[in-house]
Amino acid sequence: MKLPVIKHLTSFIEENDQDYVLETIETLEALTEVPSLKDEELDVIGELISNMYGAIEVSKMIKEGTPKKEALNNFMQRVLGSIDK
Repeated sequence: MKLPVIKHLTSFIEENDQDYVLETIETLEALTEVPSLKDEELDVIGELISNMYGAIEVSKMIKEGTPKKEALNNFMQRVLGSIDK
């Protein structure tokens, strides 16, 4: 996951609507079923999907009243904590 990408997507959600991101996730998930995709291409799609889910999670925290910077930091700490285990 890339914090700058999640931050940018979070701003996009604030300015537009999270439905755009959810529909994009669905589209990317459907693309993963193309049998001719290479592993590297699947990795890129997977990275995009995970960043989008991360942005949706951060956006939810912001809507619940968490300041944006704190929401981003808390999310990344959770991600890093789950990687360390």
